[in-house]
Amino acid sequence: MKKILGIELGSTRIKSVLINEMGEVVAQGAHDWENRLENGFWTYSLDMVWNGLQDSYSDLLKNYGKKIESLDGIGISAMMHGYLAFDKNDNLLVPFRTWRNTTTAEAQAELTRELNFNMPQRWSGTHFYQAVLNGEEHVKDVEFLTTLAGYVHWRLTGKKVLGVGDAAGMFPTINDQYDKEKLAIYNGLLKKHGVDKKLEDLLPIPLMAGEDAGVLTDEGARLLDKTGTLKGGALACPAEGDAGTGMVATNAVKVKTGNVSAGTSAFAMVVLEKPLTKVSTEIDIVATPTGKTVAMVHANNFTSEINAWTSLFMEVIELAGGSIKKGPLYDKLYEVSLKSDSDVGGLVGYNFLSGEPLVGLESGVPMVLRQEGGKLTLANFMQMQLYSALGAMSIGMEILAEENVEIEAICGHGGFFKAPFVGANAMSAALGCPITVMKNAGEGGAWGVALLALYRVVKNGTLESFLDGIFASAEKETTIASSEEKAKLARFMESYKKGLAVEKLATEKYN
Repeated sequence: MKKILGIELGSTRIKSVLINEMGEVVAQGAHDWENRLENGFWTYSLDMVWNGLQDSYSDLLKNYGKKIESLDGIGISAMMHGYLAFDKNDNLLVPFRTWRNTTTAEAQAELTRELNFNMPQRWSGTHFYQAVLNGEEHVKDVEFLTTLAGYVHWRLTGKKVLGVGDAAGMFPTINDQYDKEKLAIYNGLLKKHGVDKKLEDLLPIPLMAGEDAGVLTDEGARLLDKTGTLKGGALACPAEGDAGTGMVATNAVKVKTGNVSAGTSAFAMVVLEKPLTKVSTEIDIVATPTGKTVAMVHANNFTSEINAWTSLFMEVIELAGGSIKKGPLYDKLYEVSLKSDSDVGGLVGYNFLSGEPLVGLESGVPMVLRQEGGKLTLANFMQMQLYSALGAMSIGMEILAEENVEIEAICGHGGFFKAPFVGANAMSAALGCPITVMKNAGEGGAWGVALLALYRVVKNGTLESFLDGIFASAEKETTIASSEEKAKLARFMESYKKGLAVEKLATEKYN
């Protein structure tokens, strides 16, 4: 049996998945972690990265029940974008600045205008330019920029390369290369500010799915396996961001297909048949792991407030002498939302734990509003929580609808879809199309990058044909929101948009 390892460093969990040559999951492991707000930036320390990776892999070994001396393939995925800057001696210059930071509005505005291309705040190229604008001392020493997935891959293999899907979240790409025209403009802006560097010299080399991205070294194996049992030699696929591995995990890499990943953050992605007609700051233009152009609607905030309220409800249950596991509690809370009133009881909420560029917020304040005479029931409260998670994404998807983007199939994955029907039903109403959920909806990017590693090992045909074979017998369920559900969400969104002014005022006065 071939042993293929996929690891994804998500926002709240580091997941490890071991699969065989059929793409079947053999064992899994996980490590929970949380980002920290330090000196104004959301971050994870590098010690947290390696301790978490080792713990996740150790958990996988425990569940596998056997020693692993060698792997055939390995793949790394992580939360996309952000800023990891290193000097010539490979020292980290400033703490990792994650995708969650919304501190680069000035750079985003100038770069989007000058490049005639949306440069989101969380992109690596935007972070670097903001550091230039800020006059940060470390800029002069930067010799290498990468993403979290690229960093881990580099340490495990020694290769400063990156999957083109993740690379497209550092700087615009065309096929498997960074956009040379936009690089020239960007470098001109750097020179204008006295920075004598070329961005292309700082970025990792972009690679297509299936290309040679090195092998796991013996040193890398020791970094991963603290028992010292694992040896090097596994073929490594290009590291990818969670968006790219999400596309793979849902077989959504073909033109006119798409996927929606819904967890701590959320993004809906559609592989485009033709370019969009206008630049919009609500829409990111990224790429599949094979370089196809993708429109991406990214929401910084999604299930964090649902998670927080679920933990609170669990405390209430325990206070009353009861006991319930978190998984079944989530299911019950999701299910009760189906009994909500047609106006959701006059409730509206905002799940903005951090800033949300989709609605123009640089910082966030979670908030619940209830209209005069509103009906506060558990069903209405939970429906409001589900709809508020979808609010920012719904606004972004309206732009794709105006562009007449054709979508033939959308597949959902992530924790939002674990409870049967409910999450898919709400998402279908928000996206205006059927939502298909695979049985492995909760696996997400760890399984997706394991499949990319398997593809690197077998390299059989195109990625599209390879994935068709993997998904040929996959169990799945398709949900289409009713007209009543769509109307309920539409009414909620009217209140949601009106209440954004209150949310913006709260961020100004409360933070």
